[in-house]
Amino acid sequence: VQLQASGGGLVQAGGSLRLSCVVSGRTFRTTAWFRQAPGKEREFVAAFRSKEYYADSVKGRFTISRDSAKNTVYLQMNSLKPEDTALYYCAAGNGNILSTIRIGSAYDYWGQGTQVTVSS
Repeated sequence: VQLQASGGGLVQAGGSLRLSCVVSGRTFRTTAWFRQAPGKEREFVAAFRSKEYYADSVKGRFTISRDSAKNTVYLQMNSLKPEDTALYYCAAGNGNILSTIRIGSAYDYWGQGTQVTVSS
C-alpha cells in the first residue's frame, strides 16, 4: 500500500491550492487529510467516508473529494490563510468506528506529506 501526496506550494493569502493523494495497493473505506504546523500537534482537516467531514477551522473553505476510478482523494483549498501553513498528510483506513474519523491513530496508512505555505 502506498499513498502519494502532491500539490503543495507557496500561495498568497486568499489564494487556492488543490492537493492530491493517489492511493495504490488496495481500497479504503475512509480517506482523510491531516496537517501539522511547526511546533504544533497534528490535526484533522477533512475526511471522506460516504460523506464529507471537516474541521471547523476549514469548513466552508476546503472541499474533500474522491475519484474512485483514479484511486485519488483531493483537497481543494480556497481562501487560504497564513494559519493554514503546514505539512499536509493524506491518510487511509478501514476503521468501523465513525467517532474516530478525526483521530489520526485510527488510520492505518499515511502519505509522505506535502508542504503548504500561505504568505500574508
